[in-house]
Amino acid sequence: MADTVLYEVSDGLATITLNRPEAMNALNVAAKVALRDAVRAAADDDAVRAVLLTAAGDRAFCVGQDLKEHIGLLAADRENGSGQTMSTVREHYNPIVRAIAGAAKPVVAAVNGVAAGAGFGFALAADYRIVADTAAFNTSFAGVALTADSGISWTLPRVIGPGRAMDLLLFPRNISAEEAYELGLVNRVVPGSELRAEAEKVARGLAQGPTVAYAALKESVAYGMSHSLEEALEKEDELQTRAGSSEDHAIAVRAFVNKEKPKYSGR
Repeated sequence: MADTVLYEVSDGLATITLNRPEAMNALNVAAKVALRDAVRAAADDDAVRAVLLTAAGDRAFCVGQDLKEHIGLLAADRENGSGQTMSTVREHYNPIVRAIAGAAKPVVAAVNGVAAGAGFGFALAADYRIVADTAAFNTSFAGVALTADSGISWTLPRVIGPGRAMDLLLFPRNISAEEAYELGLVNRVVPGSELRAEAEKVARGLAQGPTVAYAALKESVAYGMSHSLEEALEKEDELQTRAGSSEDHAIAVRAFVNKEKPKYSGR
């Protein structure tokens, strides 16, 4: 992976770190390619049972598109008429969000600072969000005359409702960590000095958990949000059958009966 994104796997946990703190972890082309490749690698690796998505520095998680690079790319598009610049949604942002949301394992986002635009979208695509008390969120798109991308048109209304989502999209502003918690955008707020330790604790705990069940939970919730109750009940039956035949379920039942702590295999 390029050094704009760091990738490490340890004891079933893949840690992906955006590593452009001097640019508030803005996404230039190199960073987008590296992040796309990293999240895909984590999603596809059976040895990875949970993912921690975080960023270097203490100012920003990710402020979205690197506008300094973007200006040059737009100018080049105008000169050659290629229109390639905005293909980044199809080539980078969409695959990143698909890999995060579609991974058959839990993804924890540790938001250490500002998460704006695509950075906000990537955090929302994760399954669990722990944020520093100094963090902030901003949709930012309308502020640069763009529409939503990185999945925000899908995730944001489902998290806070369409009315509030349109408010934040039409009138971009910084949302503090406290307000984000009140809105339901994040799961936990911790002091900035404790963020990494707390996020790793949660992510490592998930990495040692019942992976098949976690994957089924992700699938069932995503399915239930866009299907009828009857269809959701059928999906629950299908997924529960899968989870019930897993090695992890047998381990959990034996441990419960024997009053022991289960040691899951992830299968």
